[in-house]
Amino acid sequence: MSHALELVLRTVSVLAAFLVLPLLVGQTEHKVMAHMQGRLGPMYAGGFHGWAQLVADGVKFVQKEDITPRDADRPVFKLAPAVSLVPYLVALAVIPLSPTVVAADVDASVLFVLAASAVGILGTLMAGWSSANKYALLGGMRAAAQLLSYELPIVLATASVALAAGTVSLPGIVHAWHPLWLLWQAPGAFCFLLAAVAELQRPPFDMPVADSEIVFGPYTEYTGLRFAFFLLSEYAGIVVMSLLFAVLFLGGWHGPFADTIGWVWTLLKAAAVAVVVIWFRVAWPRLREDQLQRLAWLVLVPVAIAQLALTGVLVVVTS
Repeated sequence: MSHALELVLRTVSVLAAFLVLPLLVGQTEHKVMAHMQGRLGPMYAGGFHGWAQLVADGVKFVQKEDITPRDADRPVFKLAPAVSLVPYLVALAVIPLSPTVVAADVDASVLFVLAASAVGILGTLMAGWSSANKYALLGGMRAAAQLLSYELPIVLATASVALAAGTVSLPGIVHAWHPLWLLWQAPGAFCFLLAAVAELQRPPFDMPVADSEIVFGPYTEYTGLRFAFFLLSEYAGIVVMSLLFAVLFLGGWHGPFADTIGWVWTLLKAAAVAVVVIWFRVAWPRLREDQLQRLAWLVLVPVAIAQLALTGVLVVVTS
């Protein structure tokens, strides 16, 4: 197989996964939330248990008028949805599903994923700033504060795993993974998961888009496909963070018959993490802004620092 053909196949595979996996997470959210709340959820679109509900929603968004506010910063306003969505596509390309199933094998893939996923929040800031709407601006400022607070626990928890594995390569971390990490790195995993939910602005950390307080925050003025892209970026973020959590803390493709179906184990572990993210939305009420900051700086950051220090001591002692 020529290099050009292989590159095309890898690109098409990433695009297909990027289009399918977020939709699966969205449909799972519809049905899981419905069952958790004692209701049916989507049942008619597409026939079997409403499997085509998200497709119907997509058609609805396409039919809606694309409106740009008169006083908006038009170039920034139109570019914001793409800035919010594309970084997750870039991050997905370097997350390995198995030793052989990865679109782009990057040496420092941990740093690459963290850097790419952090860029996505800029789309929210651009949307809030450019909309010429006070609710959108307030939501953008809340999103900025949330990013500054919760990026640090994610980086510290990831650094602990990288230090334990002795590499910043995601495949290298999976190869170095040991079942005891489930206990040893559990505090860091807890910090990572909560911080990831907060960075995605998912309930109970959805203060930037709180409909009862600031209408819909940075997305108040968006309609049609541009609004749909923001929703898609949220589900894409869940996919990326769930896969990253599975690779860092759950051993990725480790499992029975890992040589042949290792990618299945990675996807199943990521699916379990995505269900936990959905469960957070159902089980917990929205926090206040002061509670959000207190959780980050007084709980998650100290715990993540302690986890990193413990890992450093154990690595030195056992080396």
